[in-house]
Amino acid sequence: MLNSLSSAVTGLDSFQQDMDVIGNNIANINTDGFKAGMVNFADTFSDTLVNGTGAVQVGTGVYDQAITNNWNQGAVNATGISTDLAISGNGFFVVQDPTTSNQYVTQDGSFSINAGGYLVTAGGQQVLGSNNGSSTLGPIQINAAGAPSTAAPDATVSSFNINAQGQINVTLSDGTVFTRAQVMLQDFQDPQALLSQGGNLYSNQANAGPIQTAPSAPGSGELGQIQSGYVEISNVDLSTEMANLITAQRGFEANSKVVTTSDQLLQTLVNMVH
Repeated sequence: MLNSLSSAVTGLDSFQQDMDVIGNNIANINTDGFKAGMVNFADTFSDTLVNGTGAVQVGTGVYDQAITNNWNQGAVNATGISTDLAISGNGFFVVQDPTTSNQYVTQDGSFSINAGGYLVTAGGQQVLGSNNGSSTLGPIQINAAGAPSTAAPDATVSSFNINAQGQINVTLSDGTVFTRAQVMLQDFQDPQALLSQGGNLYSNQANAGPIQTAPSAPGSGELGQIQSGYVEISNVDLSTEMANLITAQRGFEANSKVVTTSDQLLQTLVNMVH
């Protein structure tokens, strides 16, 4: 009887955690690049009882074994903004905090150009890639640096575009066209090991097992290609989440009933003693 009480309490805790995760999913249904979470349940250690015919095991409840992310790609929406980038296929953008130089990865491609000409996230992190064909990863800056010697010395950036390979092709005011930079991507063996840092950023890249020895060009190997003018939206399916919420609610209510019933039985025993 006491076991039923303690088992039901573990059920209450677990279904509460499940509802917390579902609530977070629903809250982020319009968050670009958001990946839905889900709770994986597992049974707790069982008590082993010995009788004349052998061992008998009685379970002691449930616990949340893990909270994992659904890394399936979300739908891609057109924005018409050339700096908005979506990855069609595998991969993460690599960004860095301009103050601390800490690096993160993200699948939220809602980028813009800041006052310094750097390609940045909505939170101000600098998008990393190759500048002027350099093999060294660095913050992508869109300006006239590295222009061909035939370009006018005072030429400025007139326009630019980003192709499927992440190359940023700049057109200068004198008509000169050249590749200023290239966005690079990274993919992981175990993206479940990535840790959310808020702002659609993830850390713990080393433990997630980078597939490429260094971020690589979109379209190379198993990496996806870039779609300029698009963003990947949340992969949360509202109908699925509502169904999961009802299931979690019913599970919570059922465990609450077990607690109430166990309490009534204990009260009956106490009354019998008196």
